[in-house]
Amino acid sequence: MNGRAAGLLWLSQGMPDAPAEDEWLSPRETAYLRTLRFPKRWREFRLGRWTAKVAIARALGRAPSPADLRGIVIDRAPDGAPLALVDERPADLYLTMTDRADQAVCLVGPPGVRLGCDLELVEPRSRGFVEDYFTEAERRLLEGGGGDRLDLLANLVWCGKESALKVLRTGLRRDTRSVSVSLPAGEEVRGWSPLQVMAREGAVFPGWWQRFGAFVLTVAATAAFDPPRSLVEPPGLATAAPAESWREELR
Repeated sequence: MNGRAAGLLWLSQGMPDAPAEDEWLSPRETAYLRTLRFPKRWREFRLGRWTAKVAIARALGRAPSPADLRGIVIDRAPDGAPLALVDERPADLYLTMTDRADQAVCLVGPPGVRLGCDLELVEPRSRGFVEDYFTEAERRLLEGGGGDRLDLLANLVWCGKESALKVLRTGLRRDTRSVSVSLPAGEEVRGWSPLQVMAREGAVFPGWWQRFGAFVLTVAATAAFDPPRSLVEPPGLATAAPAESWREELR
């Protein structure tokens, strides 16, 4: 494989894709769902679990039936990272998850390769946000940009940071300026463009990014890899529009 991680797969799903009933959830997940008081968290939990379970089932060659999906549980490791269990045993894969604006993404790959992914909207970011959370090198990336391009670059950098912090399994508990995103020259592959994130201690995480309309998606890992392959073509993000369906519960 020339040192490259094999078999990275991804799936995106929108809020309408998640079934109305809960028979695909495990008893433990159902019990947790009932503790969620706020519509936003309730909806995002269901969509994230549905997306991850279907991605895992497809990656492992299992039928995405309610019975099969009940046997897949998205648990939490001690550090808070998602941990997939299949029939009460750790799944033979690594997964990472993200969601934004009624869309969820799950990325899966082989065990032993840490992964991270993040989904963001291409929207304005304030100067204060950039100065507080970006490195000097990242701020230089934004110089000369304006309008939509500036919004894309700012959210692409933030998205890349979040992916790397998931690879490090710290999330935003770690200083966002301790990792720095760069955009190395390289050919676009199936719509994906290369990115790279360097941690303050010297670790380098290669990755890819792609824009889907109002969204930008980044993926990163501890090893070089070909662009991940969507489990569904075209991916749901290709035609997705951002929404906040949870607000309907407040009316």
